[in-house]
Amino acid sequence: MTLLTVWDDTDPATATVRTEDPAEIGDVLREFGVRFERWELRDLPADPTSDQVLDAYRAEVDRVIDSEGYIKVDAIAMSPSDDPQWPAKAKAAREKFLSEHTHDDDEDRFFARGAGVFYLHLQGKVYAVLCEAGDLLSVPANTTHWFDMGTSPDFVSIRFFHDDDGWIGEFLNTDTAERFPGFDELIASRG
Repeated sequence: MTLLTVWDDTDPATATVRTEDPAEIGDVLREFGVRFERWELRDLPADPTSDQVLDAYRAEVDRVIDSEGYIKVDAIAMSPSDDPQWPAKAKAAREKFLSEHTHDDDEDRFFARGAGVFYLHLQGKVYAVLCEAGDLLSVPANTTHWFDMGTSPDFVSIRFFHDDDGWIGEFLNTDTAERFPGFDELIASRG
């Protein structure tokens, strides 16, 4: 299940909110303009192409495109591999998004398989949204955030863009992200 954990940004040891209730998660995030939705999961091949993922979710994808005006949509997949290059590729992909940053565009992502954590730094609090298969999260433009896919990324997600160049991050010079529990810790804490 999806998990929302909230901390004061000065106290990463003490969660002030921890919930797996989708309605409560949506209510908490909505006050910041963050959209959270649950979509019905569709069957996908073991190693789906971008087109196969987009075709499986065509009605939902078209609805988001129509309501938000996106011009580019793709699907990406990361799964552990026996390829000797996999550990380095996984580490590089993870580290790319682990620092606080903003975008001048919305960041919408749907998880068709697997999981990842979006951390939103808003009004003196950090909101960790552990998204799992079936979750769509929309991070509004100029929202300070970071993303953690874990040390062994395993997900299929659909990404929506207003620009052909995708999301261009403006990274901030903070240590906030390093002070909070990462993906692997949050997954393990669920028991």
